[in-house]
Amino acid sequence: MVSPFVSRALNVGEGCAVGVVFVLVLLVILGVLGGLHRYVWRRVVRETTSAGTPWRRLGTAVFVAGPLLMLATFIGSRAGLPFWLVKVLAWPGYLWVAVALYLLLGVLVGEAVRPALRWWLRRRAARETAGAQAPAPVPITVPGEASAVALAAEPAAESEPGAEVPADPSRRVFVARVVGGAAAAVAVGTAGYGTYGVLRGPRVKRVTVPLARLPRSAHGFRIAVVSDVHLGPILGRGFAERVVATVNATQPDLIAVVGDLVDGTVDDLRSAVEPIGGLRARHGAFFVTGNHEYFSDADAWVGHVRELGLRLLANERVELPGFDLAGVNDVAGEDYGDGPDLAAALADRDPSRTSVLLAHQPVFVHEAVAHGVDLQLSGHTHGGQLWPMNFVAGLANPTVAGLDRFGDTQLYVSRGAGAWGPPTRVGAPSDVTVVELASRQA
Repeated sequence: MVSPFVSRALNVGEGCAVGVVFVLVLLVILGVLGGLHRYVWRRVVRETTSAGTPWRRLGTAVFVAGPLLMLATFIGSRAGLPFWLVKVLAWPGYLWVAVALYLLLGVLVGEAVRPALRWWLRRRAARETAGAQAPAPVPITVPGEASAVALAAEPAAESEPGAEVPADPSRRVFVARVVGGAAAAVAVGTAGYGTYGVLRGPRVKRVTVPLARLPRSAHGFRIAVVSDVHLGPILGRGFAERVVATVNATQPDLIAVVGDLVDGTVDDLRSAVEPIGGLRARHGAFFVTGNHEYFSDADAWVGHVRELGLRLLANERVELPGFDLAGVNDVAGEDYGDGPDLAAALADRDPSRTSVLLAHQPVFVHEAVAHGVDLQLSGHTHGGQLWPMNFVAGLANPTVAGLDRFGDTQLYVSRGAGAWGPPTRVGAPSDVTVVELASRQA
C-alpha cells in the first residue's frame, strides 16, 4: 500500500512533468512562429529596403507588433483581461493571423518565381551589353576596286546573348521588391476581401436531403441550420442582427443552432447575443452546445439561451410531426462531466420513425451510425475557414463541409455563419443552410 506522503509526491511529480512538457511545447511553437516571421520579414522588408530608411523601420515595426498583438489577443482572452481591452487587441491581433498566413504563402510561391525572374533579367542584360559593344562598320578601299566596303572589327570581347552576367546588386533589389511587393499586395487583398465576406453576413445555402423513412406528411419540411456564429470581441450585436434577419427571411419550419454561438462570458456578451431571441420558426428554435460554450462557462450559457427562447436539447429529443429531433452535448463536454449521451437521447423512441440529430462536431457521426440515426446536422469545421486550412480540417473530421453519407446515416456539415479568430474566410464562405427533408414516398 502506498503511503499518503508517497502518493502526494507522485502527484506533484506528475504535475511537474506535465508542466515541463507544456513549457517545452510552448517554446517550440513560439520558436517556429518567430522563425517564420523572421523569414517573411527578411524577404518582404529587409531585402526590399535600405538600412536606416523610414520604410525599413515601418516594416520592422509591423513585423514586431503583429505577432505580439496576436499572442496578446490569444492569451488575454483566456487570462481574464477586461473585455474592452480584448476587443481593442482582437482586431489587429486576429487580422494579423490572416495577413501573416498569406504573406508566408506568397513568399513561398515567390521562391519559385525568383530564379525565373533573375534568369530573364540576366538574359536581357546580356543582350543589352552585346548590343552596346558591337563594332561599327568601317569603310575600306580595296586596291583595284572603284569603291568597296567591308566590315572590319577586332574580335569581340563582349558577352554572347545568354552568357552569364555578373550579379548586379540593383537587379537583386528589383527582384526582391517585385516578389515581396506582390506577396504583400496579395496577402492584404486576400485578407481584406475575406474579412468583407464575413462582416457582410452569411449567405443562404439550400440542400435537399431525401430520407427513406420520412413519411409523405413531412415531405418538404425545412430546417434552418445555424452554426458557429462566434459572437465575441469582434463579431457583436450588429452581426447577430444580420444572422437573425437572414435566418428569418427563409421562413423555416424549424431552426437548429448547432453550437459555438459565443466566445466569451454571458456578462460580456449579453447585449451582443440578445438579437438571437428574435429567431422565429413554426416549430421553434433549438440549441445544442459546441466546444466554445464549454470554454465560456457552458452552464451560464445554457441558462441564458433558454431565457432567449431557444429550446435546449441536452441529450434529449422531441417528437415532431413526421420525425424525431434529438440533440446531444458537444464531445468537449466530456472534460466537464457533461458529455454527449446519444443512447439517453434516443431512449424509448419508436425506431420506425425518422430521426434527425443535432451534434456540433462531425466526428460524432460514428455514434449516430451505431444508433441508426437517419440524418446528423453539424458545424464546427468552418469549412476550413482559411484556405489551405481545409486540408488540415479534413484530417480531423470525416467531412469538412456539405452532405455526406456513412452507411445508412447522412451527415450535413455547415461552414458556419461567423468566424473564429480572424473575422476572415478564404475559400470557405459563411452560410446559413436550409435543409429540406424529402420523402421517398412523395
